Amino acid sequence: MTRPIVDCHAHVLEPDRFPYVEGAGYRPRPDEAGTYAGFAAVLRAHGVERALVVQPSAYATDNACLLDALGRAGGRFRGIAVVDWQSPDESLAALQRRGVVGIRLNLPAIGRDVLARPEARPFLARVAARDWFVQVYARSDTWAEIEAPLRDGGATVLVDHLGEPDPARGLGQPGFQAVLRLGREAGAVVKLSAPYRLSARPFPHDDLAPFVAALVDAFGAERCVWGSDWPFLAAPHPVDYGRMLEWLGRSLPDATIRDRVLRDNPARLFGFADGPPPAGRGR
Repeated sequence: MTRPIVDCHAHVLEPDRFPYVEGAGYRPRPDEAGTYAGFAAVLRAHGVERALVVQPSAYATDNACLLDALGRAGGRFRGIAVVDWQSPDESLAALQRRGVVGIRLNLPAIGRDVLARPEARPFLARVAARDWFVQVYARSDTWAEIEAPLRDGGATVLVDHLGEPDPARGLGQPGFQAVLRLGREAGAVVKLSAPYRLSARPFPHDDLAPFVAALVDAFGAERCVWGSDWPFLAAPHPVDYGRMLEWLGRSLPDATIRDRVLRDNPARLFGFADGPPPAGRGR
């Protein structure tokens, strides 16, 4: 039986039910709210059945909206949470039971030096011990600074949005080279997502083609996943969900590789099934 397509990067925001945390990260405009019902409708319209939902910065460490979405999805969603690094193990275990498979570090929101702080290494060790991912959102140059602490931390790194390279600077830019090393040498996973945020060209964003090719080569097709970035917060121009799927199809014309990225890899990496997530994930 063919595995379902999985969207591995989306956000659910319901400010009417779950108010944003004051002073936390990017505050979405009223028209940018992405409700569970709205997201479910978008998935159905495009033949996508599963999703990895990522805690947005507007909620800081209040994961109530995320957990509500996971519960309503009945096992079809997994989650990436944001937590206080001093959270007790019991709190992390409770998140895991409800479908959380990793934590997110949004460096533009919390500081690019966060992994240099003394509490970073023991926290990453706790993430690794739980067999969770540490999903990292960082600008291109920052990756050269955080490569070493991420390697030392021991948790599997999940790279947001291709590592956010600057297409004008080419493949040799130090941050992108650091991302490639994490793929080649440290078993990291990369999200082929949000091309509209990076590209200097309109769809199909063909200035990103060399970067996608380099990532697939370094990470291997088995450690690449796709994400839409719905509901496209702070997008520089309107974004169509279907176009994000089409972009992946153009970027990965080989149907076998594309199916791995859309279906097989998320099922294996994030424990997708028709029921609750397993206690641990075989990678």
